[in-house]
Amino acid sequence: QVQLVESGGGLVQAGDSLRVSCAASGRTFSRYVLAWFRQAPGKERDFVAVIDWSGGSTYYADSVKGRFTISRDNAKKTVYLQMNSLKPEDTAVYYCAAGTGMGNRGADFGSWGQGTQVTVSS
Repeated sequence: QVQLVESGGGLVQAGDSLRVSCAASGRTFSRYVLAWFRQAPGKERDFVAVIDWSGGSTYYADSVKGRFTISRDNAKKTVYLQMNSLKPEDTAVYYCAAGTGMGNRGADFGSWGQGTQVTVSS
């Protein structure tokens, strides 16, 4: 099993950058696929990015590709989401998730953090 805790959210202006982090615990962390999802008020939970166990393979939603970068540090048991050129439509609660395959559906991930709020003002 793995436990996840997000941090690093906050209030920023459009065009700013922010990095959110997700600290994990668990003996098999290095073999988990890790992902970021986000959910805006009144909207569905959307896939953002995913990274495999080695960090060698990543996949991004079209809405963030070229602006966001997912990375992981297995020694620190942490996954990151670097967010650049933020837009008001990026405003959401950001959740990290852990699973065993390179999916992009919430059902593909069995462990979730509690989320961190990111608000982008115009």
